[in-house]
Amino acid sequence: MTRRVAIVSGHFAPSNLVGAHRARLWSRYLPEFGWEPIVVTGDPEQYEERPDPDLMPLVAPGLRIIHAPTMSTKPVRLVGDVGVRAFRGCYKVLAGLAARREIDFVLVTIPSNFLAPVGRLIHMRYDLPFGIDYQDPWVNRWPGVDKPFTRAWASYRLANLLEPWAVKGATLVTGMAPGYVAGMLERNPDVARGAVIAYMPMGSAPEDFELVGTLHRPPFLFQPGDGRFHMIYAGALLPAGIVVLDAFLAGLGALRQSAPEIAARLRVHFVGTGTSPDDPQGHRVLPRAEQAGVADMISEHPHRIGYVDTLNHLVQCDAVLVLGSTERHYTPSKVFQAILSKRPVFAMLHAESTAVGMIAKAGAGRVLTLTEEAMPAPAAIAAGLGALVGETYDPSKIDAADFESFSARESTRALAEALDLACARYPGAKP
Repeated sequence: MTRRVAIVSGHFAPSNLVGAHRARLWSRYLPEFGWEPIVVTGDPEQYEERPDPDLMPLVAPGLRIIHAPTMSTKPVRLVGDVGVRAFRGCYKVLAGLAARREIDFVLVTIPSNFLAPVGRLIHMRYDLPFGIDYQDPWVNRWPGVDKPFTRAWASYRLANLLEPWAVKGATLVTGMAPGYVAGMLERNPDVARGAVIAYMPMGSAPEDFELVGTLHRPPFLFQPGDGRFHMIYAGALLPAGIVVLDAFLAGLGALRQSAPEIAARLRVHFVGTGTSPDDPQGHRVLPRAEQAGVADMISEHPHRIGYVDTLNHLVQCDAVLVLGSTERHYTPSKVFQAILSKRPVFAMLHAESTAVGMIAKAGAGRVLTLTEEAMPAPAAIAAGLGALVGETYDPSKIDAADFESFSARESTRALAEALDLACARYPGAKP
């Protein structure tokens, strides 16, 4: 028997934000496991970020997508978060689906965190089971939360108010990894006892790379075959990741001292690392590289490029750089893209990040581990980079069989099993 789940995601294709891919990938594979997805999302005409039309061919054919009415930011931008602007519209769409008995479950994937309460509202009115998927922790002590009346201070306190209300009565709680929901479960023991808890990573999608291969686009950030060794870092920089970036830059400086001929060849390209997704002048890496004395080894394209263009650069570079953070739970979704690119991976990750095991199990590259208290030494980073540039990489040695356990299909299988169990436990469920 096929059941239907409404996946609520503030952003969806053609949005180029990372959070949009969770719903896109799940909705592609869910029908294989007995669930028909219906995606409820904001109106793409009202997204503030630049859309990526190339994403549309990656959406499952025939997928039912409902774009909820979304408050505009023009002519006056009262609020930017799409979860706030689309909340009323998403609720009305879900209420209609529930009233017509077109759905059996509501699953809200956050961020946007402000959409999370819509699941419980539908549950209270229509007696439908609901769940929340954590792509990031909701209540998080970012730098600045203790400074009164700042944006970080207000967001932190609002999160502490909203989260316990939104998760109360949840039948299912999922997350990218255990650390993403651990704090919430500690603060809400009733949820920990009563809900089905499941973890699944973002997962890799080989089909995405297959599309890239058919486009035959040249990269625009560098010229392949120019004698340089081009390394790519693609994605945002988290506050807790700045110290990791600084350690990497120090490693570049050490490489220049210990192996100047290798350093002269190496170029590291940072993409999408700016202060906002669409600001071409919002450099965050280049000023730190200048302070470290390695700016000539760095290029920064601070604003985001399209997802398909990102994958295209990954498959045509010489190596992929992955920088994590000092947060134990953080598992960069870019790890999956890096491994599927079939380029060697150079990663600096927290020792307890699940991504460490993923890279090691697949045999996809080198990982230097860190903790909250200690970064890898510059000399160790320099040695790792020197070995990376000097070795011949054989992508056929990647253990694809082991990496399959981290695929988007397997992630979706785990979700479907959790949905089945959550529905079976729900009061009044049919045997």
